[in-house]
Amino acid sequence: MTDGVTEEDRVRLAPGVMLRQDRVRGHWQLLGPERVLILDEVALEVVRAVTARPPAKVGTAIAALATQFDAPRDEIAADVLELLGDMIAKGFLTR
Repeated sequence: MTDGVTEEDRVRLAPGVMLRQDRVRGHWQLLGPERVLILDEVALEVVRAVTARPPAKVGTAIAALATQFDAPRDEIAADVLELLGDMIAKGFLTR
């Protein structure tokens, strides 16, 4: 599910959501009102890439991630679009 996310979109944290490191438990998380999403290393890199300042288009973030992980861009794009769609549907990110 991509929730209609395209490479032309610009994605940001939803209102009231913060990216935080839980130093006690040793992980990064998105904290929102009455909800939390624990991020693995890949999800953290995706969130950082799409929410960087100034905000970049999703396609620009995908290209950077493909280079960073030395992976085929098409595979990265499919995974990133799916992940972003899920995070938007859950209310952690917005366009």
